[in-house]
Amino acid sequence: MHTLKERALHPFRRRSFDSFTAVSDVSFHVGRGEFFGIVGRNGSGKSTLLKLMAGIYRANAGDVWVNGRVSTFIELGVGFNPDLAARDNVLLNAIMLGLGPAEARERYERVIEFAELRDFEDLKLKNYSSGMNVRLAFSVMVQVDADILLIDEVLAVGDAAFQQKCFDVFNDLRDQGRTILFVTHDMASVRRFCHRAMLIEGGEVQMIGEPSEVGAAYVDLNFEGGVEGVEGGTRQGDGTADISECWWEDAAGEPQTVLRQGDPYTFHARVRFNREAEDPAIAVLFENEAHQPLIATSSEWADEQTGHFGPGDEVRFSVSLEMAFAPGRIFASPWVVYRGGGRVMDRRPRMSSVVVSGAHVSGGLVDLAHEVRLETAGGVLTGSPHA
Repeated sequence: MHTLKERALHPFRRRSFDSFTAVSDVSFHVGRGEFFGIVGRNGSGKSTLLKLMAGIYRANAGDVWVNGRVSTFIELGVGFNPDLAARDNVLLNAIMLGLGPAEARERYERVIEFAELRDFEDLKLKNYSSGMNVRLAFSVMVQVDADILLIDEVLAVGDAAFQQKCFDVFNDLRDQGRTILFVTHDMASVRRFCHRAMLIEGGEVQMIGEPSEVGAAYVDLNFEGGVEGVEGGTRQGDGTADISECWWEDAAGEPQTVLRQGDPYTFHARVRFNREAEDPAIAVLFENEAHQPLIATSSEWADEQTGHFGPGDEVRFSVSLEMAFAPGRIFASPWVVYRGGGRVMDRRPRMSSVVVSGAHVSGGLVDLAHEVRLETAGGVLTGSPHA
């Protein structure tokens, strides 16, 4: 029982509670002008940590030292009054965040223009969509002159164009030397903005370091228990062959369900023949979650004559490659056809899936090793390899 009402109604009920430690022994330092990322799975303590630094929660042990004016980007719009129009809410929130009344009125025009809500400024906020509310709140927040910004998952607001405006704002704030602590699940944003990052799990710090390294550790943590294969479309074929299983192995020959970008792996498929087959072709297609093909290959490309197989014979089909697929889930669809690519013996759409983890996200379907060069009449300015 936690309230006076509960105690009055049930005076003899046993009082008990469970203890939960949100953060424990977390210690780190963020320098002036640093963009510092905080990442972790749901329930790891990220938001609680940010609220402790903002003074929303009080720590029962330890200290939080802050040198500068703080602005919190946590639960945007929580202080809005739904029965007031945008102008009244902007002025009230700006004043509560530290601006004087004259400053708040002067910056109102910039706020409403940035939020792209000019046509709705006289509308009460209870008639706004959730996206409109968040955009208005974000626009108020960025007008506050703070030395330290505490940001909790606020970049995914609005449509793609508005998100890009948010990215531009944070680029400007970083260039101005503002100190920013940024909580997010988006590893691309961590790599894009942060100077350093911290991984937290179970309320404890797991590592602090380069954003790319922390991002890779975060992905590994999410899939450390492996992932289940996903059976896909309808099986096809005349039954001459049966693809009984398929799997991935690392360089040591160990089965893997999470593949690291840049490491070598081999895909295997085991095929058992139920009837006579002469020079069958075995192939596989790898595709991503959006059904976009990444690569397809076939035994026909290696040797047109694969041999004669009878009932009960088995063969293992393998494809070895350095993992260059973009991070995310990939699916394998193997098949066996008669010589020359005719009738299908067995085809297993999306028979299995694995997850590709990696620190680099280029935006493409694959991330091939390559070299980037920038040349002028005076010579090569840069020439760094990318892997």
